[in-house]
Formats: sequence, C-alpha cells, structure tokens
Amino acid sequence: MDETVAEFIKRTILKIPMNELITILKAWDFLSENQLQTINFRQRKESLVQHLVRLCEEKHASLNDAALLDIIVTVSFRETEENAVWIRIAWGTQYTKPNQYKPTYVVYYSQTPYAFTSSSRLRRNAPLLGQALTVASKHHQIVKMDLRSRYLDSLKAIVFKQYNQIFETHNSTTPLQERNLGLDINMDSRIIHENIAEKERVQQITQETFGDYPQPRLEFAQYKLETKFKSDLNGSILAEREEPLRCLIKFSSPHLLEALKSLAPAGIADAPLSPLLTCIPNKRMNYFKIRDK
Repeated sequence: MDETVAEFIKRTILKIPMNELITILKAWDFLSENQLQTINFRQRKESLVQHLVRLCEEKHASLNDAALLDIIVTVSFRETEENAVWIRIAWGTQYTKPNQYKPTYVVYYSQTPYAFTSSSRLRRNAPLLGQALTVASKHHQIVKMDLRSRYLDSLKAIVFKQYNQIFETHNSTTPLQERNLGLDINMDSRIIHENIAEKERVQQITQETFGDYPQPRLEFAQYKLETKFKSDLNGSILAEREEPLRCLIKFSSPHLLEALKSLAPAGIADAPLSPLLTCIPNKRMNYFKIRDK
C-alpha cells in the first residue's frame, strides 16, 4: 500500500469518534468480519489506528478505498436520500498532486439539473466541475444558483420546493382575545380592541407571507447595492460622481428565515416586511445584486 494512502487512512480514522468507529468500519465494508474481531477497541487510539493501518496494508487498500472511508465519515446516509449520488473530489493541478485532505463534496440528484457542492478554495475549478456534471448527467446545463447554507436538507427544500408554500389557516381553537397578549387589565377597552386587531392583522400577514410551518434553515442573506447619489443641490461632490456608490448589507442569524418571520409579531418591524427579505425561498437565492434602473 502506498505511503500516501496509509497516511490518509490514518488521519481519517483519527478524526472518527471512538463510539462511532466500529459502526463506520462496518459501513465501509473493506475489512472482513474476522479482521474486525482482531481489533481491541479498548486500547489507546494511536495503537488502534496502527493496527487498522496494518490490516489495510494486508488487503492492499487503494486510494479509492481510502476516499470511500472518508465519505462514510463525512456523510450521514439516510433512507430519504433516494437517487442521491455523492461525489468526492480531491483537486490538483498539472504541477501538484490532488490534495486528499481538502476535498470538495458534491451531491447530485439524478434526473434533475441541480447539484449541491461544499465550499472549495479553488473557485477557478467550479466551471470545470459544472462541465463535468453537465456531461455526466446528460442535461443541457447544471443550474448555478446564488444560494448557500450549511444545511443540505434546507437547500433541497428550497430548490425542489418541498416545503409547504400554501397559506394555512391557523387552527387554534382559542380565540386571540383569550390568549396572553401582555395587556394591562385596567387599560381602556377601546385600546385593548385596537391592539388585538393590530396583532391579528400582523399575524395574518405573517402567515400569508411565511406560512404556518417551519422555515428552511439559512444562516445569512447578502445584498450588494449599486446606486447613484441623487440630490437637488448643484455642485454636490457625490452627485457629480460618475462611479456608482457601492455597499454590502448582510443579515445573519443561526436561523435567518425564522428570525425574519418573528420580526413583525415581536413589534421589531412593520408588517409586511420588504419583499427583498421575504422572497428568499421563492427566488431560491440568498445572494442579491441590486442596481438602479
């Protein structure tokens, strides 16, 4: 077995938590059951790893075998992942060997023009990856979308429109007037009625906009703005500027869409919210470029 492969297998196994190691080795299905029974999983991990590497050497493990082990560490397969093809790419150049320690993972769903890729430092390789996927999938093109998230399920839900986009009537049997609105019992009844009516309006608009179901999970939305400065004052330095003014606005949250959904009901923003914020799932993007017409 090549020293590079041995080192790669060693590093991969070292990353695996001890309580998951036997499960992952069985899923790898490279070592036989008899070989696995020779392993003492109670010994120090460094010694265990050396033993595993020796077993792999006995079976002449190849780079493809090592790459498969790396995928099974990285990917949690589920029964719902039907028609999903997982691809692992180690990038190299004509002058350097492929870097097995910084791969790109691609998930392609057959019969669709969509593929999901992990981040890669070699962005110049993205067109090559697109060409390869186009040929392999026999589609005219692989769709490039300005949509990013760490959560594959949420990306799938947005791209394939798998979340419920139909407005659902709130089914609570408790009238809004009877719920805890945090109102002072000594408050004028006309004010209470007005507050309840406003809360009902905000709730109705929020449900019409976002629906009454969990939102896909995104961590940010980014807006690049280009605009010309407009002023009625003559001689303004900014007004005479030929280059547009550029700025970058970024909204971030552990769960951005749920956070946006809660703004109006919490009284932080007016309802309805700007379409630039609420259109993210429908437009299937969280990178926007906005220019003056």
